[in-house]
Amino acid sequence: MHFLDQAKIYLKSGAGGPGAVSFRREKYIEYGGPDGGNGGKGGDIVFEAVAGLNTLIDFRYSQHFKAKRGNHGQGKDKTGASAPDLVIKVPVGTQVLSEDKEEVLADFTEVGQRVVFLEGGMGGRGNASYKSSTNRAPRQHQPGEPSEEMWVWLRLKLLADVGLVGLPNAGKSTFINAVSNARAKVGHYAFTTLIPKLGVVRHKGREFVLADIPGLIEGAADGAGIGDRFLGHIERCRVLIHLIDIAGEDPAAAMRIVREELEAYGAGLEDKPQLVALNKLDLADAELGEAFSDELIKAGADKVFTVSGATGEGIEELLDAVLTYLPDRTATETNAVEVEDTEENDDEWSPI
Repeated sequence: MHFLDQAKIYLKSGAGGPGAVSFRREKYIEYGGPDGGNGGKGGDIVFEAVAGLNTLIDFRYSQHFKAKRGNHGQGKDKTGASAPDLVIKVPVGTQVLSEDKEEVLADFTEVGQRVVFLEGGMGGRGNASYKSSTNRAPRQHQPGEPSEEMWVWLRLKLLADVGLVGLPNAGKSTFINAVSNARAKVGHYAFTTLIPKLGVVRHKGREFVLADIPGLIEGAADGAGIGDRFLGHIERCRVLIHLIDIAGEDPAAAMRIVREELEAYGAGLEDKPQLVALNKLDLADAELGEAFSDELIKAGADKVFTVSGATGEGIEELLDAVLTYLPDRTATETNAVEVEDTEENDDEWSPI
């Protein structure tokens, strides 16, 4: 499945059906009268967040969404049928933005969340509703309220509890494969990760979602490399794991570059807690890891974890630290089904 996290679409609700102008024409009824019914309501445009979607790729091929208009009223006081609502299903984490991308119009953070985005027009009044003691044969009616229309942007921000950041070749793909059920591509070259990856981590009875994004390089905020567009997928994270290659030329410089790019992006990423981890410990000795850790602490890190995504060394301690930043129940834990163990007692069994 191709990954797409932005899409521009056109929305138009349904117009209301016009009211009818009609008069009774029935045999043996001496006096007729107006009997034109009201028009039906137009369809609403409704957004709904559903499970099982993690991309906006469907909106690349369908950009126009128009709800049906309400049916017109008919004689014999028949009200026109209302049009069905047009429900647009989006992944959890989707934001609906104005056409200029300056305003967030809706934000979907839970499965099943529904928002009536554009309301359909109300049906027009038929001539029967204008009947009065002084206006016994009205011919006026209403055409029905017009529809609403607009262009909007859809922007997907994946819902993850923990984000994984670092320079290219910091070992992020190997790390997420080691701690979660993800199957990220691993290669001996930069930018093996081209789109965000999600993995579910289970550690000491807890469960949380870890997001891996493409590596950042100096100048990413200005478009260098893949740029910083994917940083939006970690805006909702509670804590960031900053992986640094212990075999790199200058770990302190690597930490500085990533932190500067997070600050340049903004959106509060620079203020999120960061757990700095020296990765690829299997390629160095403990003495070198300790020396680099002291250097990173002098450069501003609160604490440095030494880990190896390839061998699993040091990962448990790092995940222990991650758990301290999580809520009592994460989103995946809340949606899990709890099964209570019950002991069967044949003496108390009853088919009733």
